[in-house]
Amino acid sequence: TVVADAQGRTLWAGNLRPGRMHDTTAIRGEGVDDLFRQFPKVQVLLDEGYLGLRRDHPGKAVTPPRKPNKIAAPEVHAARERARHEHSSQRIPVEHALADHKRWKGLARWTHRRETLPATYLAIAGLVSDRTATT
Repeated sequence: TVVADAQGRTLWAGNLRPGRMHDTTAIRGEGVDDLFRQFPKVQVLLDEGYLGLRRDHPGKAVTPPRKPNKIAAPEVHAARERARHEHSSQRIPVEHALADHKRWKGLARWTHRRETLPATYLAIAGLVSDRTATT
């Protein structure tokens, strides 16, 4: 999980856990979910993996709209596509922050021991964060 600001600067990287875990479950375990209660004016743009946070924190955790059912009017489907496009356009800086981490040769194709990935990723995220904060 990576948190970035509107300029694409990494603010926080963490939540590296072994095995599979749903995004929302991992965030709640890390304590980030509680920050929504502590900072009620903050709005966060999230991807579809965080629909549970949108339900729990309406207006603060913003995810793309859910897919309407098959019998919905064509206007509903068109409105959803426009809203998804707008949401993804606003999330571009976050995706760029993620891409900055993955551009580092060490993470491009991880072939080392799994146990060392979290420490390596956090080190690279820190370097990327320092670099983007000074540019």
